[in-house]
Amino acid sequence: MLRWLRTLVLVVGVLAVLIGGGAYLAREGILAAFDAPGPLAQPRTVMIPAGGGVAGIAATLGEAGVVGEPLLFEAGVRLAGRARDLKAGEYEFPAGATGRAIMDALVSGRVKVYRLTVPEGLTVRAVLALLAETPELSGPLPLPPPEGSLLPETYHFHRGDSREKLLARMRESQQALLSSLWTTRADDLPLATPAEAVVLASVVERETGEPDERARVAGVFVNRLRKGMPLQSDPTVIYGVSEGLGVLDRALTRADLAVAHPWNTYVIPGLPPSPICNPGRAALQATLNPARTQDLYFVADGTGGHRFAETLDAHNQNVRAWRRIQAEP
Repeated sequence: MLRWLRTLVLVVGVLAVLIGGGAYLAREGILAAFDAPGPLAQPRTVMIPAGGGVAGIAATLGEAGVVGEPLLFEAGVRLAGRARDLKAGEYEFPAGATGRAIMDALVSGRVKVYRLTVPEGLTVRAVLALLAETPELSGPLPLPPPEGSLLPETYHFHRGDSREKLLARMRESQQALLSSLWTTRADDLPLATPAEAVVLASVVERETGEPDERARVAGVFVNRLRKGMPLQSDPTVIYGVSEGLGVLDRALTRADLAVAHPWNTYVIPGLPPSPICNPGRAALQATLNPARTQDLYFVADGTGGHRFAETLDAHNQNVRAWRRIQAEP
């Protein structure tokens, strides 16, 4: 009887070792597969729906070709103790992503980030068109905000973010920047409020695309305001004639310059009643710290820049030079 009991204990012990060793080997095999490069040959974006659990997520990843064996991915996640931590959303997985890297992305919620770049000098109508043409955004277009109230820059968002929320971010960014820049403005500017600075900056923005010219163009307009001279800015006329679109499908004519509307700075004195576009950071900075010159005039020079002049005679010479350039074939 004693010998039989000893034999039974030995058999049970051997079975326990064998079972334990097999479980260990299986666990190590799963983890090795979990840390091995996956089947993706190139990056892929996958939408992980909510409510599917780890099994549903594994199946979605398998159908998308992100993981080779959904059951192995599920087992790896469970062994890591993160089965309840995976988050839904849209993810972009890199080529060869391991199961562990995929799990880490889903746990952290690093969903795919989209970018929308709003160029300087667009009108509010043009910005709303950009939002409407961005399919990753959701919801209807909000009501148009005031002209000049949006900050042109690159905005990051996630799929499903609302157009209204992104537009609100553009307004908040502009308000924060303007508040900061207003405190650094030059002394004795003929601009009483930040709102007036935005109006003039919008004209500067549309007058030149040359970064090293903005402060000098701003200086010309500041000098004119100080002397009570009309700004005589073509882009303001275009804004009025186009009814706020900001562009024309034809050349500006002399007749346009005589049309009476509030934005015709050939006719009205001082600033127009509102901005004519959404100026960027550089235009705002140039307007609040313009170049200190005696310039009162500028005209295109044929290279994308401008020629500046302090007197009307010098300006007329520059205009004649520009017309000769325009007449060249």
